[in-house]
Amino acid sequence: MAHTKQALKRHQQNLKARALNKAKSTMMKSAIKSVLVAPDAAAGAAKLAAAMKTIDNAAKHRVIHKNTAARYKARVSRAVNRLAKAK
Repeated sequence: MAHTKQALKRHQQNLKARALNKAKSTMMKSAIKSVLVAPDAAAGAAKLAAAMKTIDNAAKHRVIHKNTAARYKARVSRAVNRLAKAK
C-alpha cells in the first residue's frame, strides 16, 4: 500500500492508464485479427483501413512503439495483398 498521498495518487493514475492502454491494445489486436481471418481480398481490404487507423492510434498514444506499428501495418497489408493474388 502507498505510504504517501502522492504515491497513492500515482498508483491510481497508473491503474487508470493501464486500463486505457489495455483497451487500446485489445482493440488494435481485434482489428488486426479481423483482417487476417477475412475470407477474401475484398473483405480484407474493407477492414484494412480500420485496422491501420487503430494501429496508428495505438502508436500515437504510445501503447506500442512507432516501429512496432509500422511492422504490424506491413504484415496486415501483406496479408491482404496475398489474398488478392490468390484469386
